[in-house]
Amino acid sequence: MKLEKMGEFFDSRLDGYEDHQINCIDSAKIFYPYTASQLPVTAGGKVLDLGCGTGLELNEYFKINPFAVITGIDLSKGMLKALHAKFPDKQLTLINGSYFEIPFGENEYDAAVSVESLHHFTLEQKILLYKKLHASLKEGGYFILTDYMAEDEEEEQKRFLELSRLKKELGICDNEFYHYDTPLTRAHETEALLSGGFSKVEPLNKWQSTNILKAYK
Repeated sequence: MKLEKMGEFFDSRLDGYEDHQINCIDSAKIFYPYTASQLPVTAGGKVLDLGCGTGLELNEYFKINPFAVITGIDLSKGMLKALHAKFPDKQLTLINGSYFEIPFGENEYDAAVSVESLHHFTLEQKILLYKKLHASLKEGGYFILTDYMAEDEEEEQKRFLELSRLKKELGICDNEFYHYDTPLTRAHETEALLSGGFSKVEPLNKWQSTNILKAYK
């Protein structure tokens, strides 16, 4: 099996990306609109989108709040270009890079969202990210996480062990992000959010392996 760097993986699949996400992921036609419905409805509400891709959640969100102010971060230049082309008249700030490295600021956003992006990272990596994310939210702010999560610890451990084996087999020893699913369980995802400073984590819904959590500042 070949492992591809995250940004390169998505750039190379740009043409069929939206069709795949909507039609090949269980209940995507439901959870994208549902996620959008959880975001602020106030005109001018500021939202940070981690791993925004081509903005499938934004397709739905702009129907609800056409005057939202969005900052989107993604590793794929191609995805960001496609997103900008879809919404040339919207208030979009798009940043090409890793959300682990890009500063978010403090008390900047009314809410944050991430859809099907964070299931590639460890508990420890997420705790550091969530601390930064927590600080970026205004008082009363919150984070909506819609993502693939492992059903149990056995599945979680198996995925991480297989990624480690593959990297060793392929001689990969850098710290780059590679596209391989390593979902945490919902319990461990909740643990990471609470360790990151969020006061409460509420499960909102679940479809097959996709869970939606709301983390309150």
